[in-house]
Amino acid sequence: MDINELRPPRGSRKKRKRVGRGESSGWGKTSGRGSKGQNARSGGGVSVGFEGGQMPLQRRIPKRGFTNIFKKSYEIINIKDLARFNSGETVDAGALIKRGLIKKEGAIKLLANGDISYPINIIVNNASRAAKEKIESAGGKVEIAKR
Repeated sequence: MDINELRPPRGSRKKRKRVGRGESSGWGKTSGRGSKGQNARSGGGVSVGFEGGQMPLQRRIPKRGFTNIFKKSYEIINIKDLARFNSGETVDAGALIKRGLIKKEGAIKLLANGDISYPINIIVNNASRAAKEKIESAGGKVEIAKR
């Protein structure tokens, strides 16, 4: 087989339907829209979710709960994640992003999952009591930075 013999599979290439190009084309006059009615008009048709006047599903189902717009969301870091850093190193948001531990700069919370055996200085916005104790018992320091 040569490049000049390549052909697309039969039926994969269809001509575009060109409507409104005269009666003999088969798609002239009303251009396949039928005659009269909402869908025959320009800009006609119903909106998404319209169910013919019946109460739409979106409005029928019960709504529950609410979204608290004052909720504080934290990027979570565990002590076991700090194994990527060297002894005595200072860890802040920039260092965590660089190592791929958090995606974006925001409020960071340190949790106590895992152990650490060498001193490390970490700057976070919040830390659990157990995490703080583990870092300090290893000789490190946890600094709480307010946002």
